[in-house]
Amino acid sequence: MTFRMLAAVMLVASTACGGNGKGEAARDTASKTSDSASGSVATNGGDKAASPSAASTDTGVKLPPNHTGRIPVLEYHVIAGTQNALYTRTVASFKADLADVYKRGYRPITIAQLLDKNFSDVPAGYSPVVFVFDDASPEQFSYIEQANGQLTIDPNTGVGIWEDFAKAHPDWKNRATFCVLSGASAGHNMFGDSPKFHGQKREWRFQKLKWLADNGFELCDHTVWHMKLSQYPDDKVQQQISGNMVAIDSAVPGYKVRTIALPYGLWPKNRQLAWEGTWTDPKSGQAHPYHFDAVLEVAGGPTLSPFDPKFDPHHITRIQAVGNDIQKELDQLDKTKMRFVK
Repeated sequence: MTFRMLAAVMLVASTACGGNGKGEAARDTASKTSDSASGSVATNGGDKAASPSAASTDTGVKLPPNHTGRIPVLEYHVIAGTQNALYTRTVASFKADLADVYKRGYRPITIAQLLDKNFSDVPAGYSPVVFVFDDASPEQFSYIEQANGQLTIDPNTGVGIWEDFAKAHPDWKNRATFCVLSGASAGHNMFGDSPKFHGQKREWRFQKLKWLADNGFELCDHTVWHMKLSQYPDDKVQQQISGNMVAIDSAVPGYKVRTIALPYGLWPKNRQLAWEGTWTDPKSGQAHPYHFDAVLEVAGGPTLSPFDPKFDPHHITRIQAVGNDIQKELDQLDKTKMRFVK
C-alpha cells in the first residue's frame, strides 16, 4: 500500500486538530482518558469486564501452563470488501477470525501488556493474542451521524464488529493496538478526514483516538504518511516518527505511546532511530523526542514470549491476516505445543 504526504510534518499538530463532532458517540461513556498503553486502564463503559454470564461463553479449553511459548500478534489493515487480499480482510472473514481465536482459548491483550508481562486479562489455562490494526483506515473505525447529530460506531467497521463480539462474549475485553497515521492519503488519516472516505468528517478524528484510549485500546505510532524509512535520511525519519507523536498527543494529551509499527517492515538506515530519536520543529524551535519500548515487524510468525531469554522488544514479529495464514500458524502452535499458556 502506498501513501503520499498531504501536508508538511511541521503542521501535523495544528492541521490535524478539528472541532468536536455534534454530540458524543453513543458508546463513549468515559469522562477521563486512561493510559491504556500501560496495560492498566480504568473500567468504563467500553471495557467489557468478565461477569457471571461469562461462564456461558467459556469454551472449556484449558491447557497446562507454558510461559515460554509463542504469542500470536495478528496484523490487520482494511476491514471491508467482498474478497480477501493482502491488505483487505472481509467483514465475514474478520468475524470468523474472532470466533476462531476465541474458540481456541485465546483472549486479547495489547502490545504494552505483553511488554509488561501483564496477562491479568487472560484466564489460567488460556492464551494471549494481540490484534494490531495498521494504517488507521475508516473501515477500521467509522462514525455514523444520526439525524439528531448523535454519533454511533458503524457496526460494520473493525471497532463496531469488535464491540458486538464483546457484547456476546463478556470475557472478551477491549484490548487491541491501533497503529495510526496522521497525514496519509486515501482516508488513512486518523480513520478518515473527509466525507468522501466512508462519510467521515475531519473533526471526528481526534474524538476517535480519544475514544480508543478511553476504552482500553492501545495507540501506536506508524509514521505520519507511511514512509518507507529505509529510503530517507535520518532527519526525515525522525521528523516522520516524531511528527506523528505530536499529532497523537494533540488528540490525547499526555498519552504515552510505547509502540511503533514499521511501515512495510522497513528499517531506517540507522536502526536505533526506529525506537528513539528527536525532531526539532524549525518554526518553534521546540524539540520533540520519542522513545518506544516495542518495534513491530511486518511478518515473521508468532512472537517470542517476554519470558523467553531471546525475546527482543525491538523485534516483535507478527502474522498477517492474509488468506488462511492465521489458522495455519495457530494450528502449528497447537501441533508443536509451542503456544504460550497462562
